[in-house]
Amino acid sequence: MAKYLILGARGQLGREFVKALSDKKEDFVALGKEECDVSNLRNVLEVFETVKPKIVINCAAYNQVDKAEEDYRDAIKVNSLGVRNLAFTCNKFKAFLIHYSTDYVFDGNKENGLYTEEDKANPINEYGKSKLLGEYLLKEEIENYLIFRVSWVYGNGKQNFIYKLLQWVENSEYLKIACDEVSVPTSTKTIVEVTFKALNQELTGLYHLTNSGYASRYEWAKEVFRIKGIKKLIKPVSADIFNLPARRPRFSAMDNTVLSKVLNIEIPDWKFDLKEFLKGARG
Repeated sequence: MAKYLILGARGQLGREFVKALSDKKEDFVALGKEECDVSNLRNVLEVFETVKPKIVINCAAYNQVDKAEEDYRDAIKVNSLGVRNLAFTCNKFKAFLIHYSTDYVFDGNKENGLYTEEDKANPINEYGKSKLLGEYLLKEEIENYLIFRVSWVYGNGKQNFIYKLLQWVENSEYLKIACDEVSVPTSTKTIVEVTFKALNQELTGLYHLTNSGYASRYEWAKEVFRIKGIKKLIKPVSADIFNLPARRPRFSAMDNTVLSKVLNIEIPDWKFDLKEFLKGARG
């Protein structure tokens, strides 16, 4: 019997949990898709029968936003039906489920302030729709859960904006970065730390878990360059010029006030965490 089961353990968030639990010397099992495919209920049931976890941390996700426009069935298999499989199995085995959703459940049309937990979700791309359906299906299956909506997640890995930005720098004279797409860059380190605080206080329900503040992709890129001393030109442009398959919400920044207050913590500003990450980033 393991206290923790981490699914999606090879992604950047999963790896951050593995590191944190290893440092804490906690009892855990960490599995990637090869060992536990969340879209396969039989596979999930077999894993739970063996591991018998008390707490399940679901970092497994289909997060290729543009590809999901064509492969929406694959996105739904993981982000919706896979989440239902986990909720069903957690309910059966009396395990506590922690799941991560996204700011892309919102359409970006809110006129006043950041998005709160009370705002109506209205996703405008297939990825966002699959994640929102996952939220609904989870709530239908289980009462004992935590859903954290996160945004613009980065950590040690290649599936994030910072890694791609630093790759683009090596191959371009100057960069064009969207200045009209705004959200909250959020570090895996903060997500993990706040998740454990929520667990310690036996929190349940749905919350927005982001760093504090917000930025455009252009502002984020400029800050990365400033911290790393990179002198290349970044040109602010409209996101429209990239003509990407999936529409993105123009302003999907979420407010973390509710979570901060209930846990009685201050979540660091995105610039602070970004500096900490870039000063000690591993490959």
